[in-house]
Amino acid sequence: MQKVIDKEALISGLYDLGAVQFGEFTLKSGEISPVYLDLRLLISRPGLLRRVARAMQACTEGLKFDRLAAIPLSGVPIGVAFSLAIECPLIYPRMQMKDHGTGRYIEGLYNPGETVLLIDDVLSRGDSKLEAISLLETVRLHVTDLIVVVDRGMGGAEDLEAKGYHVHHILTLQEILDTLLALKRIPEARHRFITAWLAESRSSQ
Repeated sequence: MQKVIDKEALISGLYDLGAVQFGEFTLKSGEISPVYLDLRLLISRPGLLRRVARAMQACTEGLKFDRLAAIPLSGVPIGVAFSLAIECPLIYPRMQMKDHGTGRYIEGLYNPGETVLLIDDVLSRGDSKLEAISLLETVRLHVTDLIVVVDRGMGGAEDLEAKGYHVHHILTLQEILDTLLALKRIPEARHRFITAWLAESRSSQ
C-alpha cells in the first residue's frame, strides 16, 4: 500500500523556506517565467529535505532499480537524502568532465548493465535530463524512470515519455499554485496569471 504524501505541508514548507518565488526570472532554456523554484535552499532545512526524501520514496514504491543517479548540482543533495532514506547507493554524472584527477565523468561506483533511477529537483523542458541520461547510457547503465520534486508542467515530461522514459514527480507547479491560493498565501490574480502563463507555455511546445 502506497504511503500518503502530505502535499499541503510540503508545499507550505517550500513556500516558507522561500523556495517558491514570484517575479520575473530567466530559466535555463532562456524563457522568462513569473515563478521560480529554488530547491537548492533545501540544504538549509534538513527536516524539509528529509520530508522530500520520504515523499520521493512513496512516489517510487514498486520501481526496480540498482542505484540512484542525481543530476548536479541541485539534484545531488536530494539524491543523497533519498539514498540515505532507502539505503541505496548513489552516483552522479558530471555534466562537464573534469580535467584533473581521474578525469571520469561518472562519480561513484557502478557496474555496467545496472538500472539507475534518475533524480533531479525540477522538470521544465527535458533537455538537461536527456543530457544526463545520454552520459549514463554511454557507460551502459540503463535508465527507465526518473523522478523530480516538482514538474513545472511545461512539456518536459511529455517529451521524455515520448522517448520511452517514465517520469514521476512529487508535486506539480499547478498543485503548488492551487494549494497556495487555497491557503490564502497568494492572491487570486497571481494564481490566475501564472495558470494562464503555464497553459500558454504548454501550447507553444
